[in-house]
Amino acid sequence: MVLVAIILGCIIGVIVGNFAPIISYTYSGYLALAIVAALDSVFGGVVSSLNKKFDMGVFLSGFFGNAVLAMLLAYLGQRLNVDIYLAAIFVFVSRMFNNLGIIRRFYLEKFRKNKTEDVKNQ
Repeated sequence: MVLVAIILGCIIGVIVGNFAPIISYTYSGYLALAIVAALDSVFGGVVSSLNKKFDMGVFLSGFFGNAVLAMLLAYLGQRLNVDIYLAAIFVFVSRMFNNLGIIRRFYLEKFRKNKTEDVKNQ
């Protein structure tokens, strides 16, 4: 199910990307930060799904809340002439790598468990 959603999201992204207007350089930093924040929420959703604790309300509030907060931090940093967005990028990317590590370990353990069961069954 998750694989179908990923493939469908990629197809929709390509279609929208071909017809979407070009983002101005002025707003590209905000958009990039919002995308990183949204990706952090997606990785967190995958981890919670693997742990059987997924809640759509928590996911959606985190998805949009993280994106809006990240854009507000970038805007505030631009007004104060301080690169606050770098702190947000650091936090979101470190959480993404942490979640990716959890996902990787989950599937590695699942693969090893299936492999040992196959050896026992032979």
